[in-house]
Amino acid sequence: MKKMRLFNILLTLCIISLLAACDPAARGVDVSENLGPAVGEIILASREDGSGTRGAFTKITGVMGEDEDGNSEDHTYIEAVIQNSTEGIISTVAGDANAIGYISLGSLNQTVKGIAIDGVKPSNRTIQNGTFPIARDFNIAWQEDRLNPVAQDFITYALSTQGQEIAAEQGYVEAISDTKPYIGEGSQSGNISIVGSTSVTPLVEALVEAYTTLNPNAQVDITSNGSSAGMMAVLDGIADIGMASRALKEDEAEKLESLSIAVDGIVVIVNNNNQIESLTLKQVQDIFTGEITEWGAVQ
Repeated sequence: MKKMRLFNILLTLCIISLLAACDPAARGVDVSENLGPAVGEIILASREDGSGTRGAFTKITGVMGEDEDGNSEDHTYIEAVIQNSTEGIISTVAGDANAIGYISLGSLNQTVKGIAIDGVKPSNRTIQNGTFPIARDFNIAWQEDRLNPVAQDFITYALSTQGQEIAAEQGYVEAISDTKPYIGEGSQSGNISIVGSTSVTPLVEALVEAYTTLNPNAQVDITSNGSSAGMMAVLDGIADIGMASRALKEDEAEKLESLSIAVDGIVVIVNNNNQIESLTLKQVQDIFTGEITEWGAVQ
């Protein structure tokens, strides 16, 4: 019996030694050096047509071109995986070592990696000083003659000193530098319907939480379904306030009032196991139009 136990102990020690010999980390080797950039086919993750984030991204990066008649034409690669939300883009990129996508800077988390563009890392500072090249306004829009008092007061709060401080706390750049304090006494009551961009939603949710703490009788309903849907809801009188992560289109701007509540960067993201740290703006354009389809072409 003692010999059998001794044999089992020796066998276990041998197995451990063999596993350690096969494990680079156990031999003191830095395994991070062996990861390297992704290899093989690039998997694109893009927002849906009508998304404000897609509209801004394609315009700034040059993915939005023109057709033969000079009209704007989105040249996003036909093989791109289309997602209808920021969360969908993050999930796609986090789950595929070869994937690349784009999201709001305020939505960036540790499950994916944001990369530099033309050597400039995305941050509040680089967006504020204008060195990070992919940035856009977060806009809200409304019909002046249909706006109820509590919705008007909420807009006042969003643009106040307190509201812009919340924008900064949430990772965005303030849209207004010369702000005034919100002086509401908490008497506002009624319902507000806010509809639109999935990228703008997290900021508006933070603003609503603070606003309703000050005005507990105000009821705010938020629907997150895309910038174009938000503008349409306001135009149709279904929503009081629309959210857009792009500039308003000409026909929208003719009928709606609008203001920026924050400035946001659009971050190009890759899988955490992809060791690439930077792309040029031209490389981003070529990747998202399908001119570059292999990771080896951007190393």
